[in-house]
Amino acid sequence: MTAVNPYAERLAAVPVERHEVTVAGTPTAYWVYGPADAETTILAVHGFRGDHHGLEPIVAQLDGIRVISPDLPGFGETPAFPGRHDLDAYASWLTAFADEVAPGAVVLGHSFGSIVSSAAVARGLATPRLILVNPIGAPALEGPRGILTRLAIFYYWAGARLPRPLGDALLRNRVIVRVTSVAMAKTRDRGLRAFIHDQHDTYFSRFADRDTLHEAFVTSVSHDVREAAGRIDVPTLLIAAENDDITPLSAQFELQQMFRDADLVVIPQVGHLIHYETPRAAASAITRFLRPYADGTR
Repeated sequence: MTAVNPYAERLAAVPVERHEVTVAGTPTAYWVYGPADAETTILAVHGFRGDHHGLEPIVAQLDGIRVISPDLPGFGETPAFPGRHDLDAYASWLTAFADEVAPGAVVLGHSFGSIVSSAAVARGLATPRLILVNPIGAPALEGPRGILTRLAIFYYWAGARLPRPLGDALLRNRVIVRVTSVAMAKTRDRGLRAFIHDQHDTYFSRFADRDTLHEAFVTSVSHDVREAAGRIDVPTLLIAAENDDITPLSAQFELQQMFRDADLVVIPQVGHLIHYETPRAAASAITRFLRPYADGTR
């Protein structure tokens, strides 16, 4: 990493430990942030192609809250599943992980993590609250940049079909990673943009192999949170972006109505990178949402 991390000072003040546990046949690496005696624990699930580092800017703002953040199977330091990386497998893994490591924790999912988290909760993962950041609230092909999604489908398909060395090189190509990063970032702050690009350069290619990546991508564009919303009974917080290129704001309002009990917070002038560009605003919304739960008043 070469860029200055604008959240480094706050993050350095948060205790953190790395652990590993085998769940669903997969040795899962996870990190525990914050005080061990915290009243509230959040189980945080990162997005596609990322790992636990992506949610650290939000973690840094959550004073007094314990956060458990695993690397999804096939990404970061967690190896791939023995079988296919479809939604059933991810939801079952998350449920098993929660039962083993974080029973009773509030569940938070970002982007692809919102699909996995909502599916797991709808299928029985026990949690008092659900938080979805940049939720995927509509089919990816129908988003504001549906044509780019179609290009991405071809990109991941080609990466999986080319001879392995060529396919792997294509999927890890730094120029393509940078173009993707530039397309998603909305901030005009040069230092923050440099940090975002550096994060993607550093962590966006830490996937297990091209087949795992392709299967996870197909899963990410084949599902959305709407499938699970109607079967989720717990209070839910949706943290949406005004300028999200994947799910338009109108679809987020429609998604809110599909839940039995959901609040929607819209963060202005940001896109699909709330966790990097506006983590303070996201953490503030999370803290307000959790306060009645922590006080036992809701």
